[in-house]
Amino acid sequence: MAPKKINLAEKLGAFSDHWNPRIVGTYNGNEVRVAKVSGEFVWHSHTETDELFLVLSGELTMHFRDRTEILKPGEFIVVPRGTEHKPAATGECQMMVMDAEGTSNTGEVKDANLTRATLEKI
Repeated sequence: MAPKKINLAEKLGAFSDHWNPRIVGTYNGNEVRVAKVSGEFVWHSHTETDELFLVLSGELTMHFRDRTEILKPGEFIVVPRGTEHKPAATGECQMMVMDAEGTSNTGEVKDANLTRATLEKI
């Protein structure tokens, strides 16, 4: 199969809900996801994998137990496996997230409103 380009703006324009990542590509056992977020997420961690967050628009606040990082468009952060974190956004933030295939969006935490059993591929 020949590689093809992915337009992140088009993919992000295909949905409007928050905290529901979509898979837009895969590579080497990893998923490239896009999401729109607003408000607070849940404290969680991923024991088996690191997680990368790249802000495309808006502003993302990444809370850790010992500090907080503010990410602006074009900035990213890698959250090491096992590190508790809680993403949040005042207003809408659009981001790309890279996770190992099949990684739950809420890690070890199961939240009735935020955990997605499966992620849609768009």
